Amino acid sequence: MKVTDTQTFDEYWANGQFRLKRPLRNGSSVMMVGDNIYHRDSNTGTWIQEDSHHSSLDGSPNITNLQTDTSSTRVLISKHFYYFGSSAPPLDLSSIGYKNIRSHRKFEFNDSIVTFIKKIELQYFKVRNTVISDPFNFNDAEKRVDQSTGKVS
Repeated sequence: MKVTDTQTFDEYWANGQFRLKRPLRNGSSVMMVGDNIYHRDSNTGTWIQEDSHHSSLDGSPNITNLQTDTSSTRVLISKHFYYFGSSAPPLDLSSIGYKNIRSHRKFEFNDSIVTFIKKIELQYFKVRNTVISDPFNFNDAEKRVDQSTGKVS
């Protein structure tokens, strides 16, 4: 993904372009896992976590997930991405300098990364900005995730 824009959580929530990314827990698998789940109460300024895969089992806010997810001030948006899902090609992460720091993926930009990006863009240019395959474990769309434990229930 190449970041082409950023918005605050409230801008993302209010932007009609991203309304379909709001989760609908009684909808289809695709509708259940929308990522447009955070915004602030316009009167109090407190965070609202919509009933989503990041909420508690009963749909109430999962405070750990809310705090983790809203620790950044911006939502990253892309109009230039490749979404492989469960059909992702194998990749030797160490060969491109991948490091996992505080649960964030960080890459040192180097010649290996440039070569990797060029290869992906040449090989997959016809499917840019397309969902190639459903996410890994997409059959678990109705489940909830707790970032403090890493458990999916």
